[in-house]
Amino acid sequence: MDVTQTKQEHLLALKVMRLTKPTLFTNLPVTCEDRDLPGDSFGQLMRDDPSTIKGAEILMLGEMLTLPQNFGNIFLGETFSSYISVHNDSNQVVKDILVKADLQTSSQRLNLSASNSAVGELKPECCIDDVIHHEVKEIGTHILVCAVSYTTQYGEKLYFRKFFKFQVLKPLDVKTKFYNAETDEVFLEAQIQNITTSPMFMEKVSLEPSMMYNVTELNTVAYGDDGESTFGKMSYLQPMDTRQYLYCLKPKPEYAEKAGVIKGVTVIGKLDIVWKTNLGERGRLQTSQLQRMAPGYGDIRLSLEMIPDTVNLEEPFDIICKITNCSERTMDLVLEMCNTRSIHWCGVSGRQLGKLSPGAFLSLPLTLLSSVQGLQSISGLRLTDTFLKRTYEYDDIAQVCVVCPYTSNEC
Repeated sequence: MDVTQTKQEHLLALKVMRLTKPTLFTNLPVTCEDRDLPGDSFGQLMRDDPSTIKGAEILMLGEMLTLPQNFGNIFLGETFSSYISVHNDSNQVVKDILVKADLQTSSQRLNLSASNSAVGELKPECCIDDVIHHEVKEIGTHILVCAVSYTTQYGEKLYFRKFFKFQVLKPLDVKTKFYNAETDEVFLEAQIQNITTSPMFMEKVSLEPSMMYNVTELNTVAYGDDGESTFGKMSYLQPMDTRQYLYCLKPKPEYAEKAGVIKGVTVIGKLDIVWKTNLGERGRLQTSQLQRMAPGYGDIRLSLEMIPDTVNLEEPFDIICKITNCSERTMDLVLEMCNTRSIHWCGVSGRQLGKLSPGAFLSLPLTLLSSVQGLQSISGLRLTDTFLKRTYEYDDIAQVCVVCPYTSNEC
């Protein structure tokens, strides 16, 4: 949209053109069989067409490029480039020419002019050229305001402006999901959908973690020393297609040891997405800081630091439990071990664990055995805080596979 505030004839003419990559020229091939009435007429016309590829005239893509025929679409994360030209259409010498370009968004006004100094004079049929660039970081309505001021040879100061209005569209739809593991690990699934009308080459999709976490990307498959992307060698995202990216975040040791730190809403990090479209035109999008609600563990958290994957039937095996005081008070703990139908604890129940300060943890080795084969759930632990006479019971702490070490006849 072009709105001009010119109520009088000016000596200077302002022209603004958006700079974009060209597109490949396409044609519509028309073919027929040799026995048809036209014979080889259509084939000869396509061979004589300079836009077709020699030897492959029936392909729609040609060897030529096409300049943009309209303003086109501008997407968030792309770089908006524009060519500004001020031409002296008169037969007079114009002095003190100042060209200013501002971009007005819904929240701010940005100065895009490369130079704010005036040009001394501009002779007839001469011009002043400038190219501006701006990385688009907001969606919605944008207005490019180009203002020109100058002085005639008679000392009269004149001024005019032009407005160019355009819309910035959203290129990607990004959705995130968090999954909490039994340990302190957090899995992030990022769903990215191409909502434009042209394919994209996904150059990079990475997660920049916050200072509390280390991140591991789970989007490659290891083959020897090299890793191959799970999406293949050609990472193209077609219009309206969706792709899932997976990341594993683990708290840094200095934060994982402090139970009170990772509580409530925590900042995970932000996604950095880089893509290329028509003839390598690049776009980049960074999300805001991703947040998740850390799971609540109550006053005491009991987790397993070590457990074997497979154990033998009716043979004792060892595990290591980690008991963390998540409250803001000191606790005096007593451990009770209650047998279940399949799990039998070894040792003395009612064991005094002593005092545990806020945020502190205790590693506790325990021994148990299973009397039933198959996948068994470890249950039956009970902690009692003698200060408040409060009891915490823990069932389904983890699962272990129990196998029979003998032949099927002996079990």
